[in-house]
Formats: sequence, C-alpha cells, structure tokens
Amino acid sequence: MSRQSLELSQPPRVLASAIGVALTAFSVPSLAQTPIGSTSPRPESPVALDEVTVVGEDVQDYKADTSASKKYTAPLRETPKSVTVITDQVIRDTGSLTLVDALRTTSGITFGAGEGGNPAGDRPIIRGFNAESDTFIDGLRDIGSQTREIFNVESIEVSKGPGSAYTGAGSTGGSLNLISKTAKQRDFGDASVTLGSDQTRRYTLDVNRVLGDNVAGRLNLMKHEANVAGRDGVDVSRWGVAPTITFGFDTPTRATLSYYHLETDDMPDYGIPLTVATADNPGREPAKVDRDNFYGLEGRDFRESTTDAGTIRLEHDLNENLTISNTTRVARTTLDYIVTNPDDSRGNVPNGLVSRSAKSRNSNTQSWVNQTDLTTRFDTGSIEHTLVTGVEISDVDVHNRPYVVTPGTSGNTCTPAHLASGDCTSLYNPSPKDAWTGSIARSAATTDTGTETLAAYVFDTLKFNEQWSLNMGLRYDDYETEQKAVSTAGVVTRPENKSHFWNYQLGLVFNPLPNGSIYAAWSTSSNPSGETGGEGADALSEANQVLDPERNRNYEVGTKWDFLDERLGLTAALFRTEKSNARVTNASGFQESIGETRVDGLELGATGQITRNWKVFASYTYLDAELVKSGAANVGTRTAPVYVEGLYDGNEVPSTPKHSFSFWNTYNLTQDLSIGGGATYVDSRYGDTANNIQVPDYWRYDAMAAYRVSKNLDLQLNVQNLTDKRYFDQVYGSHYAHVAAGRTALLSTNFHF
Repeated sequence: MSRQSLELSQPPRVLASAIGVALTAFSVPSLAQTPIGSTSPRPESPVALDEVTVVGEDVQDYKADTSASKKYTAPLRETPKSVTVITDQVIRDTGSLTLVDALRTTSGITFGAGEGGNPAGDRPIIRGFNAESDTFIDGLRDIGSQTREIFNVESIEVSKGPGSAYTGAGSTGGSLNLISKTAKQRDFGDASVTLGSDQTRRYTLDVNRVLGDNVAGRLNLMKHEANVAGRDGVDVSRWGVAPTITFGFDTPTRATLSYYHLETDDMPDYGIPLTVATADNPGREPAKVDRDNFYGLEGRDFRESTTDAGTIRLEHDLNENLTISNTTRVARTTLDYIVTNPDDSRGNVPNGLVSRSAKSRNSNTQSWVNQTDLTTRFDTGSIEHTLVTGVEISDVDVHNRPYVVTPGTSGNTCTPAHLASGDCTSLYNPSPKDAWTGSIARSAATTDTGTETLAAYVFDTLKFNEQWSLNMGLRYDDYETEQKAVSTAGVVTRPENKSHFWNYQLGLVFNPLPNGSIYAAWSTSSNPSGETGGEGADALSEANQVLDPERNRNYEVGTKWDFLDERLGLTAALFRTEKSNARVTNASGFQESIGETRVDGLELGATGQITRNWKVFASYTYLDAELVKSGAANVGTRTAPVYVEGLYDGNEVPSTPKHSFSFWNTYNLTQDLSIGGGATYVDSRYGDTANNIQVPDYWRYDAMAAYRVSKNLDLQLNVQNLTDKRYFDQVYGSHYAHVAAGRTALLSTNFHF
C-alpha cells in the first residue's frame, strides 16, 4: 500500500474558499483604522498574527501580570507558584510556528521521544516529568494525540510543579495552558506571507469585525508547507481554520462560540539510530553519520492527523462581585501513521546497515468536557477573599487499530535480500526512495480506552492586609478508566481502574514592599493508571490496573519582584519535587508501587522591559533529578528475564538536563527598525534509566530583524539555529535520537488593514 493511497483529502480549494468567504463576510468599508503603533492596552488590542513584529511600541508585551485562568485567584506576582507566560509578542518575535518552537523560549522544558502512541507529536517534559497529557486549551484538558499549531494561540501559560489541585490527574512536573484568540471589540485585519529556506511557505489571515452592539467575530486561517532544514526527504504540511464569535461584551451575560480545525500531512522522522552497546563500551550514542541521513521510506511512511473542536463559553454576572461561567468543549482528533524505527535494536548498525522496522497507529480520540465555575469576592471581617469554586465533568474515548506491516524479506539481520526489498538500507548512505516490496494491512488487534472524570474544586486567596496573604486550593477527582484490548489472535482483555483522590495547593505570601513578594508553597498531584489515554508507559494494562495513583509533592520557596515602574519582572524559586509509590517492576517481574523519584531545582527568570527600547525574556533552570528507588531491571532477555533489584538506584532521570538556559531580547534601533537575538543552552541528558544512552549538550542561537514600512506593512526576518548547529532535541531509551532542524531563514511580509 503506498502512502498516497492512505492520504486524507486536503484540497487546497477548501482553504482558498474559506479566505474568500472571510473577506466577503467582513466587508471592505469597515476595515480597521487603528494604526500599528496604537498604544491601547495590550489585552484590548493585540496584533494577532504570529509572524508580525510591532516595532516602536511602548507596551509591556513580554510581561504578563495576570493569568487567563480563573483558578489563579491572585495576580501572578502574588501567586505562590512558578508560572511563566509566553506572550503573543514573544511568539511572534522568535518566529515560533509550533508549540514546540514556543516552548523552547522557556528553560526547564525538554522534549520526549516515543516508539508508538504519539511519537512525533507534542511530548513536553517539565522539570523531569512527562507532561504529554497535561496540555489544556483555555483551561480545559486537550488529550488528543497531535502536533499543535500556534496560529490561533494568544499566549501560553506554563505552570511548573505538581498541580493536580488546578488540573486533575497528572501535572507532576507542570502543565501547559494555551489561550486561544477570541473576538475583540474593534475592527482589525492582519495577513502574513512567510517565505523561507527549505521551501517554506506559510500564509495566515486574522480578521476581526464588530458585527453589532456588543457582538464581534474573528476568523483565523493558516496554510503551511516546508521541508525540514538539514533532513533529506522530511517535510511538513498543514492547514487550519478557527472562527469565533462573542456576544454581550459589556453586558452582564456574555457568550463565546468557537471552532477549531487543523489537518496535517507530514513525513515522520525518527532521526538517527543509536550505536550498539558492547562489553567494552556499554554506553550508547547517536551513530556518527551525516546529519541529513534519513532512514525512512518515502513510498511507505506517512503521518496524517486531524483535530476538530467546538467550544461554547457562557458567563453571567449575578452582581459586581459574583460571576458564574460554564464552558463546554467537544473534540475529535485522529492520528494515522506508519513510521520507520531505525534498526529497532536489531544489531545491524555495527555492520554499517540499518533495518527499517515499522511502527504504526490509526486512532481517533473523541472527548467532551464541561466545566462550571463560580467566582466571588467577599470579606469576612478584615480578611478579603477571592474565591473560585467549580465542578468538572469529562469523558474521553480512544480507539486504536494499527497496521500490520509485513516486510518483503523475513529476519532481523540485514542481508543483500533485505537491501533489495527496501527492508534495510545503508547506515552511511541511506536511500529513502527505495522501492519497498512488503505489504500493509489493517490489524485485527484493537484497543478501546474510555476515561470518565467527575471533579469538584475550590480556590481561595485570603488577603489579611497589604503584606500577608494565604493561597489555598483543594480538588477531589472521581476517576474511572476502562479498556477493551483485542489481540491479533482474538484474545480479549478488559483492565479497568477506579481511583478517587484529593489534591492540595497551599501557599503563604509576604509582600515586604508593594512591588515584591516572598512565598513558601506546598502542592500535590496524582497519576492514576491509564491517565495518558491508552498510550505510553502509563497506559492502562492488566499489570497496573490494581495499583493506587502515584503521589507527588512539591515544596517551593520563591520571590517575585517588579522593577522599573513594573515593566520588568524578576523571579527566583527553589523547589523539591518527590514522586512516591511510583509504578516500577519488582524483583519478580511484576509492577508494584514501590518506586521513588526526587528532583531538586532552582529557577531564575527575567521578563519585560529593561529600557523603553530593550525587551528581554530569559530564564535559567537547574535540575538535580534522581531515581531514588528504581525497582528491578531486567539484565537477561525478553524470553529469559533476570531481574536485579535497585540496579539503577541513584541514576539520573531520563531527558532531564542539569542546566538549561534560554535568553531572548529585542532592541528598537529606531521607531521603525528593531533587531533581536537569543541563545538557548541544554545540558547533556540520558535517554534511559540505566544512563547508558546519552546525547551531548548544545548551544543554539537565533536572530531577528524587523522593519515597519508603514502602518499597513512591516517586514520581519528570522534566522533560527543561526550557526547551523547539529544537535538532538529528543532521545528515546532504546533506538534513536531525533535530529533538530538546521539553520532556517524565514522572511515574513505582514499586512494590516
């Protein structure tokens, strides 16, 4: 079966028609007159396109003072928790085009690699813990397997440390909350054409129109195609549309309706295979080959996905101090791929050959979530309260039926016959265009996983006086997940897990001066079996269905200060995160809740304006992550296992660098011309719990220049990975290391009307 026969339909005319409808609906006579240099407050009048850079503007758009989430009942400066907000201006200035691009601007986050499930999608690791299932859209969990775009993202809030009181199951190292673009009470239009190296072509349109009294609509469109710099045969293609309409801006009752659609069609890339361990050298590393070596098969491999989500948000002010809101989202996500896993531990690399093992998935995720919040302010004596309480109900169903990929030649050792059939290729000179003689069929094996959650929560900030406040949060989750797995032989298993857990957030804040705070905080989180929606090591199984949720605790002290008329924010935090009763293998080869992980760390941050013309967005993170109790390791084989207890105790946590640093800054040379640049450092890190697989540290540099031609036109040039550094941004614990993109130049022409 060829890749073409499996493709989803993506007629370009769909996007062209949508653009035409948008331009017709939002009539020309009402085009915006607001100039690009308007000094209206940022939340009221954002410039919406992600490629646009606004120069000469005196606004504090690298620094956010509040969270979009109602669950944070105090300003960020007085919130006893590490929270980083990646604003729309940071996203645009850095030329970020995906969620992964944007997250690179914040230290303490790395990216994980997978073998199956969602291997090429968003797999952020925050403070040493997997946060793949801890991504939220406007405060609602977004669990579907996907690679997220940012054409409809206003900002990204990164909350660090255990936070199940805010989010529910998961959130061990932290969580991500993507804030969507919504309609505003003014007319504006932005269009952008980005052309770049490696045949990059990106087109975006963002139109907002006031449609009547207290009614406005907004439409975002995107089309993106590109090759991946430094990788032969790897490309990406995607398009999306996101309309939204809001009623009742200045009335007690408000309603927002929105829809989001994204389709992708990429060539998946597992990068470079790892070397084989020997008795003399147990360490493994990426093979020393050319960076552009691609081991996939262009005629077989593919990765296609779709995301559709509709959201209705209702708000009503009962009085000036009491607001009730209800949000409902219904979503469907599909993920369909066949990808080459280079050699898959088959031992051919020392002979200069690579076996093309295939991994596959054909899944769809359907979900709905409903969340009701009540926000109120009141006093009890001299104590001021800002309280939010709510109820959340959700249901997620994941169905997966992968492919059976039959090689043209049997056996795992590469022979001339395997080379002729396309099942193997050269390590040093791979040929992605090889004719492959194998076959693809739908598998008889299926997995259906359903998860239902009912939760209630309450948050309150008690302000005793101008210096002291207490922040408290409490959440209860009734969590139930069930699975029906059918093997290729027709054997049916039905594991299930029912868990009930409480989580807490408690922080004491002291304001020694009006512009600064010092805090001490404690928080918890829980990881029940199956929380990842049927994917990865935490997926539900007969082995872990009876185990209690993993428990995580975080102890943190920190300080947050605003300087230079509150234009510049500085933060510092010391923390310890402990995971107890972690699910690990015991000496008998069974899973048991006996593991323990500990992460000690330091974070520093600087965000905002140093001078009128100089903006910075910088952070540093130190992580000392240790597997305190790792359980038992198999030193035998799969068929004849031999388990040794505590073999990896004291080892470092995989994919967790000790040091990471991110710095980005821009400077306005004139009112119309600005320049910017940044540096990113990530320390070396291990790919496995044995600490035998390691990728080296790296520095990456980026640069930007922007020029405003007129109020209706500006240009921006971004050069990412300026020195064309070869580095690995993901490493898997058995097979491969993913190669990051090489030097990429992007020139954006941005129109405002």
